[in-house]
Amino acid sequence: MNGPADYPENRTVREINGKQEVYYDGCWIRWYEPPEDNLSEKMALIDSLTRRAFHHTEAGINTPGDKLDLARSSYEEAKNSECKRVNGAMLAGALFNRATDIFTSVVELEEKGVQVSQQNELMRVCEDCLREALELGRLVRHFSGEEGVDELWGEPFKAFTLPMKAFFESRYIKVAQTFRDIDQIVAELSNIYIASNDLSGLVELFNDLARTGKLEAETMRSDPVTFQVWPQYVAAKQAIENYRPASMELANGKMLRNLEDGLRLAHRGKEIIDYIVGVRVPMSATTKDFLLKAETYKQTGSLDSGFSSTGRC
Repeated sequence: MNGPADYPENRTVREINGKQEVYYDGCWIRWYEPPEDNLSEKMALIDSLTRRAFHHTEAGINTPGDKLDLARSSYEEAKNSECKRVNGAMLAGALFNRATDIFTSVVELEEKGVQVSQQNELMRVCEDCLREALELGRLVRHFSGEEGVDELWGEPFKAFTLPMKAFFESRYIKVAQTFRDIDQIVAELSNIYIASNDLSGLVELFNDLARTGKLEAETMRSDPVTFQVWPQYVAAKQAIENYRPASMELANGKMLRNLEDGLRLAHRGKEIIDYIVGVRVPMSATTKDFLLKAETYKQTGSLDSGFSSTGRC
């Protein structure tokens, strides 16, 4: 956890080291003033969340809204189970984009002085599209193929249905859960590497990755501070990629395999932390799977042949 010992109530906002932070579930998180609760601001938020969802999910599902009918018929007619899953993800993408198309038109009408109520048919269709996209979200996978990211996929719907303040509160809760996943991974790896004379240098590197990763996860991309936060985070990831203990030059046999597997574990841990930081929601199945592999290494000093730094554990 990254909060002080007095455990304030959730929603407590304080200035800490020159930064406005809000407390949620044991974590202090960078605080942002919610935008005005109007259609224009909602449109900007939904557009940003939709683009982020597509960025972090599997390729090929960002289906244009005008292809909705074709996407639906293809999903309904698909026979192969995996093809049907992908068709469902493509349909979810089309529904998101159709909702965005409609909402954009509504905002343009409002800017021209035409008031559109929440009960208007266009708004109801928009909500229906987002709701169905949310239901199909279970079929959408993270771009790594690791697992679904339903919570990330559901954020545009929440932004449409919730007041801005409530949406931002839900975001802080998810960021706090993200922090906990990061802490859990780094704590497990630190316990492993601190016991190794050869790999102990990774402890400090992962602590730096946790620190900078949390800064990245809590920071909105529109915030100018991202020009300081993002380079620090990239540098922390690169330091782990570049780490190689001097003892590897002389190691051979079992010792060499132990060091190589220790580095593979580190690279995989860095990769999963990067996934979590990117989506800013917990990835429970992926985290649990990795921790099991870390425990295997801790107990045996090796990883099984199915472990890869680019695929599933």
